[in-house]
Amino acid sequence: MTLPRPFVLSLMLLSGAIPAAAPAAAEGASPAYDLIIRGGTIYDGSGAPPVTGDVAIKGDRIVAVGTVDGTAKREVQARGMAVAPGFINMLSWATESLIADPRSESDIRQGVTLEVMGEGSSMGPYNATMKRQETERQGDIRYKIEWTSLGDYLGWLEKRGISTNIASFVGAATVRVHELGEDDVDPNPEQLARMKALVRQAMNEGALGVGSSLIYAPGSYAETDELAALMTEAGKCGGMYISHMRSEGDRLEQAVDELIEIARRSGAPAEIYHLKMAGRSNWGKLDAVVKKIEAARAAGLRITTDMYTYTAGATGLDAAMPTWVQAGGLEAWIERLKDPATRARVAAEMQKPGSDWENLYLGAGADKMILTGFKNEALKPLTGKTLAEVAAMRGKSPEETAMDLVIEDGSRVGTVYFLMSEDNVRKQVQLPWMSFGSDAASQSTEGVFLKSGAHPRTYGNFARLLGRYVRDEKLITLEEAVRRLTTLPATNLGIAERGALKPGYYADVVVFDPAAVADRATFEQPHRYAVGMRDVYVNGVAVLKDGRHSGATPGRAVRGKGFGRCS
Repeated sequence: MTLPRPFVLSLMLLSGAIPAAAPAAAEGASPAYDLIIRGGTIYDGSGAPPVTGDVAIKGDRIVAVGTVDGTAKREVQARGMAVAPGFINMLSWATESLIADPRSESDIRQGVTLEVMGEGSSMGPYNATMKRQETERQGDIRYKIEWTSLGDYLGWLEKRGISTNIASFVGAATVRVHELGEDDVDPNPEQLARMKALVRQAMNEGALGVGSSLIYAPGSYAETDELAALMTEAGKCGGMYISHMRSEGDRLEQAVDELIEIARRSGAPAEIYHLKMAGRSNWGKLDAVVKKIEAARAAGLRITTDMYTYTAGATGLDAAMPTWVQAGGLEAWIERLKDPATRARVAAEMQKPGSDWENLYLGAGADKMILTGFKNEALKPLTGKTLAEVAAMRGKSPEETAMDLVIEDGSRVGTVYFLMSEDNVRKQVQLPWMSFGSDAASQSTEGVFLKSGAHPRTYGNFARLLGRYVRDEKLITLEEAVRRLTTLPATNLGIAERGALKPGYYADVVVFDPAAVADRATFEQPHRYAVGMRDVYVNGVAVLKDGRHSGATPGRAVRGKGFGRCS
């Protein structure tokens, strides 16, 4: 039997064999939308199962989600692709990299549309001395500091043009240095009052809260009372406390207690930066930490965490030496390391657990420490070698070599430390209150970034989650992973109208292939882009098209709850 042609076409439309055409616009009518993403599998950020449908965008906003009638100036097909809100990088060090290259390629190619900065230090508030010191300490990326406050920096970067959105906490260490310098001292009441006023100013300019980093000098010199006082001020403005805790190793449980105490005293939510159990002897502490967090949450405190998806961290050789030797700042630290008696004391302390500091040298070992970042051109050939290898080349102990490198480079020397358990990484991925941050700059595979090594999390943290842990190991569903990359962090941060695919929300949207998304960067070859991300829209503008950066810079400063109302 031969079927009539109209009937055959109807069957093909119903079966999906050919795409259904959008309804024609009335003659002479303008398209209703700027963009329609058609026929994708929509993960709206809520954690609900996905649905097939369309997303319509007009200007910088999402205006319709589901079955969208009407036409647009541009339509893209997303059949077989995941369509989701743009991802939020909860711990970004794009502070300087966006100055060098506004494209943020390593993160855009993973679907990141918001970089959240401010782990302990922030790009303001500065005074004249801080500006001079920061300028003198710059490495491969050189720039003039043309701002003073944190709000000025956010506006300055936005005006220059950036591909991602940006937001920041105000650094507890930055506020401390502004008033106290870099010495190990406690603030008097007048100094603390000025520090609180700086926090209030930053909150009024849009800071998300206070960020601390308590294993590094001078941030480590702050005691609990000081941090609680600063956070109470930020809490009045709707801010959040977020912390690289005082210990992630031997004193991990006590550090969690301190963070919970600060949340309790300030009445503000708190988040643990890059939750980890550092050092083999601490790998068994995860269950106890989770129990503490769950108990605090059950008691009504809003405690959350974030992580990166690797078993190695990255910081500097400062984390391998006691903090007393670093008092007064980088220059004072270097001068002390030239003294034989001081060197002998430092070397001895590096070989035993730190009673009042976090000894990552002992936690990893010299053969598990990769040197990645030098500013001295003469030392750059050592990039990618372990501390043990360099020590053997020089015929010295690893402790002596570490001190020599700090002196010769005039910096903390970027270092990767292998510290964590893969089993714990897998368990942490499954925690419902866990979001994700790269703890890295946003880079590109060209120019100034190739002068130094990198941690592969720079290029692969989010793709690794979606590829390895979601698709391949099936630890969580894709809809749950999207929730924890979008709605969860946006809610924790108090950011309105971002982090979900909803009408009225800003059009930060990603389109990717769940079957192909994967990280490609390794510790041996870290400057390699992730794959699988097809399109990325930031505030309605296509930044990534068919896997290629468009060069567009529509990113904006995203400001917290206290913006304009916390003077």
